[in-house]
Amino acid sequence: MEQDPDTIIEHDFFPIARLYKSGRFERTFGTKTVSAGTDPTTGVISKDVPVNQTTGVSARLYLPPNIPSSTKLPILVYFHGGGFVVDSAQSPTYHNYLNSLVSKANIISVSVEYRRAPEHPLPVAYDDCLEVLAWTASGSSSDDWISEYGDLTRLYLGGDSAGGNAAHNIAVKAASEGIKIKGLILCHPWFGGSEPIGKECTHPENREKGSLLWMLIFPGTTGLDNPLLNPMASEEILEKVFKCDKVFVTVAEKDGLRDRGRLYYEKLVEAIANGKWEGEVKFYEAEGEDHTFYLQNPLSDKAVEMMNIVTKFID
Repeated sequence: MEQDPDTIIEHDFFPIARLYKSGRFERTFGTKTVSAGTDPTTGVISKDVPVNQTTGVSARLYLPPNIPSSTKLPILVYFHGGGFVVDSAQSPTYHNYLNSLVSKANIISVSVEYRRAPEHPLPVAYDDCLEVLAWTASGSSSDDWISEYGDLTRLYLGGDSAGGNAAHNIAVKAASEGIKIKGLILCHPWFGGSEPIGKECTHPENREKGSLLWMLIFPGTTGLDNPLLNPMASEEILEKVFKCDKVFVTVAEKDGLRDRGRLYYEKLVEAIANGKWEGEVKFYEAEGEDHTFYLQNPLSDKAVEMMNIVTKFID
């Protein structure tokens, strides 16, 4: 008897998802959600706001407690990770992280609920993220929290893993759209390329898995050197990041993506040295840690250290 293709695993993207021979895509991670509201630990208030009624794109906004009247706060537009296929702005992981970050940094955060692949292949997520950024940057026409308390001259983009990839690419798009971004925060960003570097050479299985996932979620891609995945493949596009005043790149020592993040940082350092960019770039590597460790174990010493550094970066 022939086996049901709906049960035959074609690609196993452990630990986040599986693709079956029938085309069925099963998410095995990042499916839980929590409601918005007042966080009992930090006092941070959150709410879900629709941005596009037709597509369902929305954002979860976070506001710190006890804001003095006439005070204007930096705004962080945040893109969650998950390979563009799992997790959401409502995931407990990101909800807890942003409650903490908003409280410590005293900022407003706009966490983007973009449509996920493979049901909505890239570049849909990028388009959604740009739409939410433009909605945020519109100020008075977006939301009362943003218009009353937000300082649009201190607009930041940030994200982790696939969200770090999105943050970079939305910074590039923002430059073309004339939206001023003060700072860019890339935490363990998902970048790649056709030629392996660093740890990619010693862990080919992880590299292959990432490559297969990229081709699945972006069937129209030009390949692994598409500048959306490999920012270093196009100097002209990378230079649009120079419209930001400053960039912060974080990596983890044991992360297979570490060397791509470091290379990105080194390219920015080179640009400063060559007089191509008058901005500021910071770099943080968590020794002995792996990919997005600070989300999984937020109370660890290294996670607290990283939180403090990110907090100081946003001013």
